Amino acid sequence: MLNAIFLLTFGVVGQNNDNGRNDAEKKQSYDIAAYVWPSYHPDDRAKIFWPDGIGEWQSVISNKPKYEGHDQPRFPLWGYVNEADPYIAEMEINAAADHGVNVFIFDWYWYDGMPFLEGHLNEGYLKARNNDRVKFYIMWANHDVNQIWDKRRAGLPNEHLIWKGSVDREEFEVVCHRIIEQYFSHPSYYKVNSKPSFMIYDIGALIAGLGGVQQTLEALEWFREETKKAGFPGLDLQVSLRKADKNLTADDGSVIGAYNEVVHQLEFDGITHYQFVHFTDIDRDYLDIMPDVIAEWEKVSTKKDVPYYPHVSVGWDNNPRFLHFKAGVVKNNTPDNFEKALRDAKKYVDDHPGQVPLITVNSWNEWTETSYLMPCTLYGYGYLQAIQNVFVSDK
Repeated sequence: MLNAIFLLTFGVVGQNNDNGRNDAEKKQSYDIAAYVWPSYHPDDRAKIFWPDGIGEWQSVISNKPKYEGHDQPRFPLWGYVNEADPYIAEMEINAAADHGVNVFIFDWYWYDGMPFLEGHLNEGYLKARNNDRVKFYIMWANHDVNQIWDKRRAGLPNEHLIWKGSVDREEFEVVCHRIIEQYFSHPSYYKVNSKPSFMIYDIGALIAGLGGVQQTLEALEWFREETKKAGFPGLDLQVSLRKADKNLTADDGSVIGAYNEVVHQLEFDGITHYQFVHFTDIDRDYLDIMPDVIAEWEKVSTKKDVPYYPHVSVGWDNNPRFLHFKAGVVKNNTPDNFEKALRDAKKYVDDHPGQVPLITVNSWNEWTETSYLMPCTLYGYGYLQAIQNVFVSDK
């Protein structure tokens, strides 16, 4: 039995027609893809971080402001729902689709030879009767894990590594076969030119595990060929970039090359970002951040042979994960300012008509990083309404 959680079941948010697509969806010409952090459901393996057995809701529930004027706490307007419940997933899918979010990018984890936190995707989204309304694809979140998810210990000097995100070639092949066999053939899997999309979060960890840039290139080519053997014309391989001109270093400290250069050496098919915090100073006003974000978009897109998909983050403040204040908070990330950023991303897409009109957003539900689209007690449906204003109502 779950403790300290409200499992709420909701009816449909919007009315469907035309095989599950409403009129707004049929007219929508942009793919608005929100990252999904799949931690808000029971998972026995996750109890090392959240022993109450309700996932990271445990940290959200205890969230408090850390200083005067801090825009915390923010709580989910829908309550502390179990996102591995297909009825909850149906409610979320309808809310997303009705407001213009038509793709979910699921953070996907693999540690110690087995998957981690798959419940939201496998038991929630994939069993939802309306998952044709919002497509999905996988981002392999192949980063190391320390105690950052454990609020009782996060930020303390004795933090230690729990799981490595890197894998060797043998394990890489196991991961890829699982992805191909379990997800690529689903009718709602997102594709570019009929090629299933798959994103890598941390190319440094990928290279470290596989033994170098050339070995990584060979492994990715093997992945492409295995995808073709499964009946697809190829693989749309994407990467989540850090700062374009920042050097990527090996475990021994040697420089592999600038991120932008390594991405192209590895022949990725598409580039985007995961979070503003990865490539710019976020400890300032949202409207001051955006000119630097746009400049980074342009910097990344200088290699015209590989499309850059513009990224917009709702905000950043990971203080809900800590007992004491941690510096680095986006200021003034209101729905109105978020809408202005979305319009910048829309303009970028319109100015690059030769590529897929994909925009990535952080995120659907990163409550402990304060970067979410789901309705909250501070702004209601404001962030979702901003997406609807730009990509649905403007039609």
